[in-house]
Amino acid sequence: MPHPSVTAETYPHKPAIIMGDSGEMVTYRELDERSNQGAQLFRSLGLKAGDHIGMMMENTRQFLEIVWAAQRAGIIFTPVSTHLKQAEAAYILENCEAKLFIGSLGLADIAEQIIAASPGQIAHFYMVGGIKPGFESWEEAVDLQPSTRIADESNGVPMLYSSGTTGQPKGVFVPPHSSDVNAPHPLVSSMGAAFGFSEETVYLSPAPLYHAAPLHYCMMVAFQGGTVVVMEQFDAERALQLIEEHRVTHSQWVPIMFIRMLKLPQEVRERYDVSSMQFAIHAAAPCPIEVKEKMIEWWGPVIVEYYAASEGIGVTIIDSANWLTHKGSVGPALVGELHIVDDDGNELPPGEIGTIYFGGQQASFKYHNEPEKTAGAYNEKGWATTGDVGYVDKEGFLYLTDRKNFMIISGGVNIYPQEIENLLITHPKIADVAVFGIPHEEFGEQVKAVVEPVNWADATDEVAIEIMEWLRDKLSHIKIPRSLDFHPKLPRMDNGKLYKRHLVEEYRSGTRSDNGPGPGKDA
Repeated sequence: MPHPSVTAETYPHKPAIIMGDSGEMVTYRELDERSNQGAQLFRSLGLKAGDHIGMMMENTRQFLEIVWAAQRAGIIFTPVSTHLKQAEAAYILENCEAKLFIGSLGLADIAEQIIAASPGQIAHFYMVGGIKPGFESWEEAVDLQPSTRIADESNGVPMLYSSGTTGQPKGVFVPPHSSDVNAPHPLVSSMGAAFGFSEETVYLSPAPLYHAAPLHYCMMVAFQGGTVVVMEQFDAERALQLIEEHRVTHSQWVPIMFIRMLKLPQEVRERYDVSSMQFAIHAAAPCPIEVKEKMIEWWGPVIVEYYAASEGIGVTIIDSANWLTHKGSVGPALVGELHIVDDDGNELPPGEIGTIYFGGQQASFKYHNEPEKTAGAYNEKGWATTGDVGYVDKEGFLYLTDRKNFMIISGGVNIYPQEIENLLITHPKIADVAVFGIPHEEFGEQVKAVVEPVNWADATDEVAIEIMEWLRDKLSHIKIPRSLDFHPKLPRMDNGKLYKRHLVEEYRSGTRSDNGPGPGKDA
């Protein structure tokens, strides 16, 4: 479990990073040298261990080179989602107290907005892939630095921000488990061991690197001396091509990627050899049972699911064999102790739905500059939660229901949108779906469905009625949406999570139509 710099000495020409589309390759020697140069640049600018930087970049080799530079310089680095608007990105950069910002030429418009509106604590602005006024070239600045190690190496860590699916994003800070730059990545002993990561691993990363799981997995693979194949952006068929081309052994997905691959024509799916895959890991969002059944049937019993959060409070895990006998579960606890708690703080018995807490071996996290939110994540017993809801069966297997914030209460009955969404997404004419509650005078709330069709030509009253009839055969009448609208593109990001908040606000404020089954005037 060596630091990449050790692999650079023993296997200098081994690929550390391969970019999926361009084929650009970074060897371990190059990664070691460029990360050293980046660390030297940080020190030359006066940045010391514990200082924060922000970065907003697409998936590039430079992204990971900067990450490793920060890791060996003791820097706390915050990758920012490339989908955020200027105000949202500026909030994160100000909240994390970034002293340096690195943007990319491909995102120059928003990078220029950020520099124009910078609150002042950011002293240095760099750009990758080219430059714009006010920015220095990251590549040119790094090339001027020596490739030797800095004298005061220290273990830097990411501080990632929660998705903001239900409110303002929070910076999740889990301090380094050791100041030693060579200390193994914390996932090595848990997920790494469970999934058999090693120096032989070829890991496909199809998701944006600014998300927690892709970033941590890529770092863990480098600690193991394996090779990471990074997709610049996810494409269903291209992912299958890369698995065959590089004989990929491990990969990490979100359910919407499985759905996109399963909706490829059968002849396309059968065109590629995916037999090299040993572990196809998925997380981030609940996976519809039918989708997972089809993936196991296609790829074999290599599909493994886990449930965790950036806060690091606990982990559950389930392999294909256990899932087939516990369909819908995310598994028993691997790290920490599971507790299901009601609104009064009482622990609930098996089968009862409540808020998911972890106790025991949890990491000590805090929300950056948010002491009240940090305190609110813990109960009086020291157990911690991120607000997800679910239940545990008698064998200790966890089943997710939904986030508490998304629950619909209609006529006093709790309705969990995820169940309805998981069913609707399996309809052949539906590419994506959002279900949420909107105000209702008599019942308090009613169920609303907004559907992204596979083909926009299907955004008709007739298809809406067809979908509703299809649902009635499969779902309790109280869970059936009272209205269904079509939308050309739902706000689902590439981390697999659906950003319902803005959509819900539009409907609840009455700025979008709600005229019963059909496409809706404004959709």
